[in-house]
Amino acid sequence: MFYPHAEVVAETYVRNYVGVPTGSLWLCSVELVSLLPQLANVLVVSVGVSDAVVVVQARTRSADPAECTGCGQLSDWCHSRYARRLADVTLAGRPVRIDLSVRRLYCENVTCPKVTFAEQITGLTTRYQRRTPQLQRLVEDVGVVLAGRGGARMLRILNIRLSRCTVLSQLMRVPLPLLVAPRVLGVDDFALYGDTYGTLLVDATTRLPLTLWEGRDADQLSRWLREHPGVEVACRDGSLTYRQGIAGGAPDAVQVSDRFHLWQGLSRRVQDIASAHRGCLPAALPPAGESDPALAEETAGNTAADSRAARHARRLFEAVQALTRTGRSHSSVARELGLDRRTVGKYARARTWQEVMRRPPRKPSTLDPYLDYLQQRWDEGQHSAKILHEELQAKGYLGHYQRVKIGRRTPQAGPAPGRTTRAAALPT
Repeated sequence: MFYPHAEVVAETYVRNYVGVPTGSLWLCSVELVSLLPQLANVLVVSVGVSDAVVVVQARTRSADPAECTGCGQLSDWCHSRYARRLADVTLAGRPVRIDLSVRRLYCENVTCPKVTFAEQITGLTTRYQRRTPQLQRLVEDVGVVLAGRGGARMLRILNIRLSRCTVLSQLMRVPLPLLVAPRVLGVDDFALYGDTYGTLLVDATTRLPLTLWEGRDADQLSRWLREHPGVEVACRDGSLTYRQGIAGGAPDAVQVSDRFHLWQGLSRRVQDIASAHRGCLPAALPPAGESDPALAEETAGNTAADSRAARHARRLFEAVQALTRTGRSHSSVARELGLDRRTVGKYARARTWQEVMRRPPRKPSTLDPYLDYLQQRWDEGQHSAKILHEELQAKGYLGHYQRVKIGRRTPQAGPAPGRTTRAAALPT
């Protein structure tokens, strides 16, 4: 059936000029333009409505000149016509399809590289596009918010059938907004894969990412800050690399640390100190007879509940110790608990469950014999990793340049080279 809200069009006009069978109902042009304003610049021939789709037959006006897509000159010299099928936003929950007849015109500019061109209707057609600009903007907005799979599901609810790959393809074509240097800049690293890290810059006011790149290089950060002046506050972690990069690119910016990195650095430092003095900590406790048993039990319970790993280690320790005291072999205990035999042996040899929580010792590095010289040159003001690497090579160092580059940032009293932590470089 045809659109039920038709008002005025004479059947005689329809029969003699349009060729539509008598009895068809027609939509008033004023009402149609109010519903579909993108059709204001074309002639609507018919509107057909079914349960599946709304089909609009339209054509461009022959008397209106069109602008050449090559040189921009107006022309009304028609070469031919062809049909375009455009998808539009839904109307009353039904998909809308516009069958548009457009002209192909000659370009009257002899210097133009185009001989003929297809006319474009403002607000309705775009070159090489089978969706109207209004539907295209809707697809892009949904893709920005929900990405591919979620965007395709949302568009399906709106009765727009597109695959997730199409939504992602349209999303990748969306131009990026103009990058404006923020007043408060957040700088942090993230793991790409394995031991490879990248740098992420975030606008701390809007919490939106600005850019990212592979690596944690101070020179690249300095270069970005010089290209985007205006940063007043730089929020970073405790990395010396970012400290040097911000100081080189925005020397007037105030460097601060956010609450997350402050608490993270403090907790890691406390954990490192407690692990280093684990052997002498029991001597600081009062004798067993002088302490309150209930308080001691409560303290032990709180320690065990400190983290999920600690609770897991304590449960395994108690289970393994209970089974091994009965004289059972490690293999038998491993089969019953579903553990590796070496894991059972580790828990069986431990005297307390805290022993299995110790960090493994650091592996020796080829840079260790040169740490004193590296510290001496650092204190003398030589901070170039390239020069330090060349000096160490003259002394017999055969290691890689990256090991020197990482080790030069770490004081001798801090963590060993290659194992630099943020807690070891908290800003002062």
